[in-house]
Amino acid sequence: MRESDKVRSSQEGKTRLKQAYKDARLTQEQLAQQAHVSVDTVKRLLGTKPCPKGVERRAVTNIAKTLNIKATDLVDPKDWYPQQQLPPEFERLIHEKTQLFCGRKFVFDAIEDFFSQHLHGYFTIIGDPGMGKSAIAAKYILEHPEAICFFSIRAEGMNRPELFLKKIRQQLSTRYQLQDVVDTDLSTLLSKTREKLSSGERLVIVVDALDEVDQEASGNLLYLPTILPDGVYLILTRRPYNQNDKRLRFSPSTPTQELDLREEFQASNRDIKEYIWQLLDDEKYKQGLSQWIERQNQISTNDFVEEIARNSENNFMYLRCVLPAIAEGFYNDKPLDELPVGLQGYYENHWQLMGMTTKPLPRNKIKIVYVMCALRSAASREVIAKYSKQNELTVQEVLEGWAQFLQKQESYQPTRYRFYHESFRDFLHRREIVQAAGVNLPDISAEVAENITEGLQL
Repeated sequence: MRESDKVRSSQEGKTRLKQAYKDARLTQEQLAQQAHVSVDTVKRLLGTKPCPKGVERRAVTNIAKTLNIKATDLVDPKDWYPQQQLPPEFERLIHEKTQLFCGRKFVFDAIEDFFSQHLHGYFTIIGDPGMGKSAIAAKYILEHPEAICFFSIRAEGMNRPELFLKKIRQQLSTRYQLQDVVDTDLSTLLSKTREKLSSGERLVIVVDALDEVDQEASGNLLYLPTILPDGVYLILTRRPYNQNDKRLRFSPSTPTQELDLREEFQASNRDIKEYIWQLLDDEKYKQGLSQWIERQNQISTNDFVEEIARNSENNFMYLRCVLPAIAEGFYNDKPLDELPVGLQGYYENHWQLMGMTTKPLPRNKIKIVYVMCALRSAASREVIAKYSKQNELTVQEVLEGWAQFLQKQESYQPTRYRFYHESFRDFLHRREIVQAAGVNLPDISAEVAENITEGLQL
């Protein structure tokens, strides 16, 4: 993007500009003088003078800076960042994570406050599995098309430092037309990009799930720089950690801030309730949820929202699992006070309801679930059958029984499946669950590895 490139103001931008210069108590002539642009340029952005070719980006930047607003307040972000396209490997995840997204304003406000108070820095969002860290990261990307992103996905092998650098380099090179950066490290990339930024423009890089990074070598996770150029910010997300697992050291001159979702109980609880109300009004779930509530003894919709919010322990993944299950009739024989509590409680409850603890143990079905857990990427029913050495009918029964836990990738033929959330893998690897299931995790991993070496393709 060159400063001489032409852009046009959006309809909302015209209104915003008019209000902004009035709030600043400036006339159009005074605004033009302070921004070092012509009055005609101001009028073209206001829409009061024809603008067939647009105005230079440099002029928009100057006007925005003079009025203390963003260029994207005047020009649609898609036009301001015309090269912006979601990386194809993350596009599906971003759209999936932001379906029915609501709330989290307190998080975005904290990020913006940090940016406004510091010339550069690291902002880290911390939270337990299922608290919505990835959804927050994905929403930020959608709302800020200028941002660069990387989502660590252990189940797909997208969690190595070399892949991180490759994906970030690709996005920066495309966005800012960087030359000769094929072997450039991250610090140099950021410095080169900084030179391309317009006055007042930020470079924001969102990195999700630091806890899923696979990195044996020492140093910062993903080799994140200890020092950042001015105008460069990184938003990180990760699970809670102890100091031995932090693996991030920054220069004392590099501003950092952490926001722990576990400590924001009231704000998160408001968002949880908003999410429940949203699903109660969603066409896909509305009828099923309403019918279930009506069958309860004198329970109002408000009582339902309050109780489910308490049970959720401020965990959005719990809501994502439990509310659709209620709507689909999975809990028709259970009253409100017998619904599972917490995400781990939900996993345990479903594990039991699916007969995984009955005697004798359904070893074939248990093995299928654990084989799917051991696979690094989505797999078809046929491939799951080959790895688990079970027939496809049994595999299909498991896929149907665990459908709400699975991500179904129908763009592939045949359809592929993988577990939706890393927290379910955590549950399967809990010692008491492994022991009760009567499985040997090293043996299952060895079988999967052996089949891979024999040439089975996912």
